[in-house]
Amino acid sequence: MAIIDFFDRGWDMNGQAAAYIQGERTFTFDEVGELSCRVANTLLALGLPKETKGAVWSGNDVMAWACTLGLWRANMVWIPVNPRNAADDNAFILDAFDCEVLFFQQAYSETIAALRPALPKVRHWICIDADLPDTPGLAAWCGSQPATKPAVVAGLDDVFIIMPTGGTTGAPKGVMNTHRAAQTTFVHFMLTCTYRDGTRPVNLAAAPMTHTAGLLSLPCTAQGGTVVVLAKPDPMLLVQAIGRHRVTEFFLPPTVIYALLEAPGIEQVDFSSVRYLLYGAAPMSVEKLKKAIALWGPVLTESYGQSEAMGSIATLRADEHIEAGQLASDERLASVGRPNPLVRVEIMDEQNRILPRGETGEICVRGDLIMKGYYKAPEKTAETIIDGWLHTGDIGHIDAAGYLHLTDRKKDMIITGGFNVYPATVEQVIWSHSAVQDCAVIGVPDAKWGEAVKAVVELNPGQSVTAEEIIALCKAQLGSVMAPKSVDFVPSLPRSPVGKVLKKDLRAAYWQGHEKKI
Repeated sequence: MAIIDFFDRGWDMNGQAAAYIQGERTFTFDEVGELSCRVANTLLALGLPKETKGAVWSGNDVMAWACTLGLWRANMVWIPVNPRNAADDNAFILDAFDCEVLFFQQAYSETIAALRPALPKVRHWICIDADLPDTPGLAAWCGSQPATKPAVVAGLDDVFIIMPTGGTTGAPKGVMNTHRAAQTTFVHFMLTCTYRDGTRPVNLAAAPMTHTAGLLSLPCTAQGGTVVVLAKPDPMLLVQAIGRHRVTEFFLPPTVIYALLEAPGIEQVDFSSVRYLLYGAAPMSVEKLKKAIALWGPVLTESYGQSEAMGSIATLRADEHIEAGQLASDERLASVGRPNPLVRVEIMDEQNRILPRGETGEICVRGDLIMKGYYKAPEKTAETIIDGWLHTGDIGHIDAAGYLHLTDRKKDMIITGGFNVYPATVEQVIWSHSAVQDCAVIGVPDAKWGEAVKAVVELNPGQSVTAEEIIALCKAQLGSVMAPKSVDFVPSLPRSPVGKVLKKDLRAAYWQGHEKKI
């Protein structure tokens, strides 16, 4: 199946059913499907060939999502741009990935106007929700085209998306993913989030649809379900939507779950309709995970992946968070689950040799899930895909029961006095303190040890803990080598628009004037 086929499967079930809800407005499958056809037919009428690159500069919005569907229906390539990014960062992405078509909301028209000179490759500009003096509105631009499906057949190995990497370690690379990879990811999702009792799924798109939330809405759509679209992942808007629309599934990054756990009155919120609360995109605190399960029941579901493997390398299913009717062991909860069915996962050493179970090395993946390569970067592709194996850059091991454990990012490892310290191990201990909202552990320059372990901590509102208490907690559980030598407290950690802590930004201030690759 091509990616648009997942929308069309739901459309074919019942065109008059509610496909999307945004605020007080309900959009049927017919409405969104027909608009996506008009968009696709207009793009094709312009003579644009397959895999032409297009982008949609918008917040979470149903009309904007219809434009994305239109790009796919014409077998073109979507470049996701998050409006929360810095404008110059988005402009870099659009230019580097050769964007030719740009849809945007009127709210961003001033920003777009300022960036136009920097985007000479963009030939077609369309405002989604207004007619502007120099730009046609969506209705005027595509209104004369037929609302019928164009006769376009996408090949499974055609590219449907160039996903910018998070930029947590440098300039974003463009991950080219194919329809084959999308099909594999959605099968994994549907095997994890099952509705065998005939329940019609209701997906809540609270996180940015330009990232995980948009793609993860499509398995729901394929089953004729409804996607409830929120403008932003505000904790109170989120809980209101869950109760009002009887939401059955949604995705949140850990940072938003942490905020949700601290929201006033969260204990009284009715989560009884929720079957699957997916979390991923960053490591999750085991202690906060336990708190979430105690509050909402066994609905937490972890998905581990990366852009280069369409986000679905391994899954810790909701039922796997429980053992023999009790909360699973910390060891299992700290894992990222078992490898998914349609992918092979192995641990390799520096010489690309497969290691036995239990040994630590780089997590490597192969199968239909992995990317086609990095856009216009064959040398980076060759460094990452070796003999068909995607080298994730993540360090981990597989235990005797087959659960995959993510130790840390290879680039985040701290070498202090000749010892390797994996920040994620230290972060788990710090997260266990009730006063801690979030934390990041980094290496900072040290004359004696080369690098010293430092914790940067964000506290829960109205709570406190001293640096000495944090250090003592870590020494008691991990020993003196892995314990932080110092702790800094900050109002908020720097994060990417999808919630990942930007450790390179934290490290930069400490390593200024020192020789170290940030």
